[in-house]
Parts: sequence; C-alpha cells; structure tokens
Amino acid sequence: QSPHNSLNPRQTVEQLVGLVYDTFHKPGRAKRRETIASVLAQVGLPPDIAQMFPDQLSGGERQRVAIARALAADPEILVCDEITSALDVSVQAAIVNLLKELAARRKLTMLFVTHNLALVRNLADRVLVLDKGQVAEIGPVAEVIDRPRHPYTRQLLANALEADLDHRMELPRAAALPA
Repeated sequence: QSPHNSLNPRQTVEQLVGLVYDTFHKPGRAKRRETIASVLAQVGLPPDIAQMFPDQLSGGERQRVAIARALAADPEILVCDEITSALDVSVQAAIVNLLKELAARRKLTMLFVTHNLALVRNLADRVLVLDKGQVAEIGPVAEVIDRPRHPYTRQLLANALEADLDHRMELPRAAALPA
C-alpha cells in the first residue's frame, strides 16, 4: 500500500530488490545483478537508482521499486493492494500504464485489492465485491459496476459516487478561497 513504509530506509534499492531475488533464486552474483538491472528497467528506472536509498526517491519511484522487488521473484500472479492510494493523480496514471504494460509483456495475472473504481474500470477484466468477507457479487467489470445486483454493491457504488462528487465539488471552493 505504501512503498514509503514498506521499503527499509537503511537498504539501497539493490539490497531491497536483491533480497527478494535471493529468496526465490539460486545464488549467483552476475545473474543477481542482471536481474536487478532488468526489473528496474522494466519498471522504468535507470540502473544508477540501484545505489540509492528509498528516502532519495520520489513517491512514484518508490512505488516502481516496490513493483520491481515483486518482479524479482518472477511471479505468475502479482497482488496489488491499494497500489495507487498513496500517489498523486499524475503518478497514479503512470503506475496504471506501467502495470498494463507489465501484464501484457510478462503475461502476468494481477489481483487488485482496491476501493478505487477508476482503477477497477481501467485495469480489471473481472471484479469481486466482498461484504464482511463474503462474496457479494462477482462478474465482468462493466456488468458489476454498471448493473449491480447485490444491495451491498449498489450501496458501495453509491457511496463511491457520492464521495467522488463531494470531492469534485470541494475543489472549486478551496481554489476560490483568498490567499
């Protein structure tokens, strides 16, 4: 959810990504460095970032390091828990585009845990709505979001729309306040 909190501030990017590599692969310095450089490149980061510490990175770069760290395990399924929640809107868009590209290039299945309906619409093929740990509704994104059948799903969507409208309505008032 928050790469700022999940990346050890005392370790370099190389150490953070390398730890995952070491956990899932046989030791070998050359292959390890090659893999670290490769996953950093796949998430759009330059090789020299490997020697940096998390506090030297922007929020978007930290999120990319977190993704690179996961990719170092060479997963078939990538679980993304509120992956864009701590990022500003422009960085969110870049991360969403990166995830789409990674899914296609690496043939990854991705599981998103999110409250962000825009993310669901943009990235998901199917959606599952949980109500107190029980499946309330499951199906294609357009069907569940545009024609929800379960009362909980309808309430969830209404609340999300209401919150989005409230947020949009507050922005002009905040912008109009005197300096």
